[in-house]
Amino acid sequence: MQNEIFDLQFQDVGGAQLPYLFFEGEASAPQMLFVHATGFLPWLWQPVIEEFVPPNNAWAPFVCDYRSCNPREGGLSWDVVARDLSAFCGGQQITRPLIIGHSMGATVSTIATALYGLQPRGLILVEPIFLPDLFYDMTPEVQSHPLAAKSIKRTNHWTDENEAWSYLKSKSLFADWDERVLQIYHKYGMKKQEEGSLKLTCSPENEAAMFMGGWDINPWPLLTEIKCPVLVVEGEKTENKGIVDIQRAVSLFSRATYKSVEGTGHLIPMQKPKEVAELIKEFSRQIE
Repeated sequence: MQNEIFDLQFQDVGGAQLPYLFFEGEASAPQMLFVHATGFLPWLWQPVIEEFVPPNNAWAPFVCDYRSCNPREGGLSWDVVARDLSAFCGGQQITRPLIIGHSMGATVSTIATALYGLQPRGLILVEPIFLPDLFYDMTPEVQSHPLAAKSIKRTNHWTDENEAWSYLKSKSLFADWDERVLQIYHKYGMKKQEEGSLKLTCSPENEAAMFMGGWDINPWPLLTEIKCPVLVVEGEKTENKGIVDIQRAVSLFSRATYKSVEGTGHLIPMQKPKEVAELIKEFSRQIE
């Protein structure tokens, strides 16, 4: 699988075509669903997915610009994304999957399970975005949203692949990424333009729209509705400590366990994909 090139396919989710990657295993094998973080890509899951396919079947949707969204008009609601995720699973005949979500992906997977009929055999929530309750009563502008304001200003032009690679290697955000994951990001996270330059696959405007949509629904009241086993994963050095109360989340789920990944921040799957795969394997054995 390491040398394969995976192209996006599309699933109608009611008024929109949701792009996704499909990693085919054996017909009757267990199903897995991987949901990425805001502004990132389904291809980044590949080093984790290849630990399970075959025999498992795995899907990884691409949540970026599949619906029209404007960061200055509220962005793309995570409630809408959660409904679309449920519709996606129905369209793909995904039943009782093990769902692995990172950041935004963890939160929308939680919402989809609690409200929109997803029935996973287990949830693995890597650095979920469960903000303090008071945040969900606010209606911030892009410039006052700490993440949207930053993302909308991201660099979004490189003259060629060498300049893009040099840029990635120079930024602290990518400094502790697994080298192969960084190469995948370089390949799929930047699209070549007609004149040969590169731009981000998920544009700064679209990333900001996704951040803005995260304020639309408060996930905290939904956690007690989740009845399947849940693994909540936190980075030892996560930037979200003091913002996201992970231990509160663990206490609200009816069947939850907690794991901390040593030496990682918020971007655990990009930093330590092998450790993430091992956590998934351990959790899978426990819920069989």
